[in-house]
Amino acid sequence: MLNKNSLRKKFLILRKKRYFEIKPEFFNPIINLLTKKNKGKTIYLSSYYPSNFEVNVLKIFELNLSKKIKILLPVLKGNKSMYFHPWKNKDILQINKFGMLEPALLSKHKIPDIMLIPLLAFDNFNNRLGYGGGYYDRYLNKFLKKNSNIITVGIAFSFQRYHKLPINAEDIKLKYILTEKGFLR
Repeated sequence: MLNKNSLRKKFLILRKKRYFEIKPEFFNPIINLLTKKNKGKTIYLSSYYPSNFEVNVLKIFELNLSKKIKILLPVLKGNKSMYFHPWKNKDILQINKFGMLEPALLSKHKIPDIMLIPLLAFDNFNNRLGYGGGYYDRYLNKFLKKNSNIITVGIAFSFQRYHKLPINAEDIKLKYILTEKGFLR
């Protein structure tokens, strides 16, 4: 079995080689999930600003989103933690220490109701291989205790599936994986 670092290298190369642009309809299953969950209240949907051949989640803005859906982006903090802050398409972004874009104008952070989570690989058990910083796992380990209703959705291309990823005690299993083929459970 390959270790996590070997798998990261393998899937970064694979994603770059096989990347393709998705259509906004890729996110219809998420919109359906949001519609079911909404019931008239504001829903906080965390996303990420895509880089490094990640699925282009900005396509979701091409859909007719309810005004009750508020988008959040992650902001890294100095103590290896991450928080989510409101962001609207075209709001000012800044580059963090990893070269990722995050909101520049910060208001009070919010706990997401639904999280769109980037990944390098996933397996048949909804385990996720991230970039190795542990930010999402630390966040989820902390906030799932306070709000067990957070819905976690890994966003990937179907070719990012790996049969069985190596995992450890801190790794959080995702509720769903969304690919161009729809939700995988």
